Amino acid sequence: MRLLVIDDEPGLRRSLRLLLSEEGFEVAEADDGDKGLARALAEPFDAVLCDVRMPSVDGLEFLRRYRAAGGAALVIMMSAYGSEDAAIAAMKEGAYDYIPKPFRADEVILVLRKAEERERLRREVESLRSALGSGAASPDIVAESAAMRSALDVIAKVAPHTTTVLITGPSGTGKEVLARELHRLSPRAGHPFVAVNCAAIPESLLESELFGHVRGAFTGAVGDHKGLFEEAAGGTLFLDEVGELPTSLQAKLLRVLQDGEVRRVGDHAAHRVDARVVAATARDLEAGVADGTFREDLFYRLNVIAVRLTPLAERPEDIPALVRALLARHCARLGVGVPEIDPDAARALLDHAWPGNVRELSNALERALVLARGRTVRREDLPAAVLEPVARPPEPGGFGADLTLRHHGGDLDQQLIREALLRSGGNRRKAAELLGISVRALFYKLKGLGITDGQGQ
Repeated sequence: MRLLVIDDEPGLRRSLRLLLSEEGFEVAEADDGDKGLARALAEPFDAVLCDVRMPSVDGLEFLRRYRAAGGAALVIMMSAYGSEDAAIAAMKEGAYDYIPKPFRADEVILVLRKAEERERLRREVESLRSALGSGAASPDIVAESAAMRSALDVIAKVAPHTTTVLITGPSGTGKEVLARELHRLSPRAGHPFVAVNCAAIPESLLESELFGHVRGAFTGAVGDHKGLFEEAAGGTLFLDEVGELPTSLQAKLLRVLQDGEVRRVGDHAAHRVDARVVAATARDLEAGVADGTFREDLFYRLNVIAVRLTPLAERPEDIPALVRALLARHCARLGVGVPEIDPDAARALLDHAWPGNVRELSNALERALVLARGRTVRREDLPAAVLEPVARPPEPGGFGADLTLRHHGGDLDQQLIREALLRSGGNRRKAAELLGISVRALFYKLKGLGITDGQGQ
């Protein structure tokens, strides 16, 4: 692994070079941000260790310029100043990790070994994709934004294992697409991927659908029936909208996850099942645990690995690539050539808040393809809702009843968060519910926006 150390302290650079060389790393140095940027862009490096506080160009500025210029190496920041705030700032700019000074030798080695493992897994995933005849992920998966790259990184790491995964995010962000990608990258790819929407099946039928039933278990049960857990044997069972499960079935699902066995309705014997569970929800399950509508033990059993998909409005850099990918998919299905996008239409697609997320974008593009004249999609081919300006509040406090960030386009976070804290009397859990996000997400937004007015504990 080839490393670049950027720090204005000669003693620290020397110490790191000696330490890392003994561990088998190839180490290069730079004594300020300008020289480090030039070298990082001119030579191939796997990772960069960069100090935050430096004269001329500091570490965060280096990181911004490096990423803007297309630098792909993992960047690990180092600083003795304001550890928590500096870490958050570095992660927001795309840093892989953060090491507070002073640090022990084993801390640095551990972070670099993790980075090395991540790169190994990434190369394995790329190799697997090539072996499967696909140089890219599903056409609906676009990872131009840091948020989506992070989600795919987690998926790549967890795919080889049987660990339960919980995918959260608003409706239409592509939770099932990501679950299918996880299955495709896993050793279970040759076995069934079975998806069920827990909110779409009546409660009276859901237990039988999930776990199966035996003949005579209830009126109409004229024969034995395998449930979806058994249908997914050897593969993956995707439980969409798991937050809508009735509490009675939550307990039974927990038992299956703990014991690896299902008991069909009306049966006295349990059957072993080998199905990896991937769950998804648009609900805040932590809030459900707090108000008693979702079992805490089931939440922790599902939430072993959590992947959060953010609204499309919060990752506009994904929109151009998504437009290309979705257009290609629709054109292949409709048997037409891929059209050009008129500049006015492209601007409208970028300006829209997309409350329906990727699903809404896909539907808008399909409509535009059908209505377009010739080989160009024009502004007038897009749905009227896409062309409407995003609503803005007339003044602070004039937000109406709905404070959810998604409803307001995601670009009024600071005002909306202060309004939610005001309405909730400073209670952060209630404020998070008003905003339609988790308490943890609210905490990070408070940190990122620098809101430290002391409201809410």
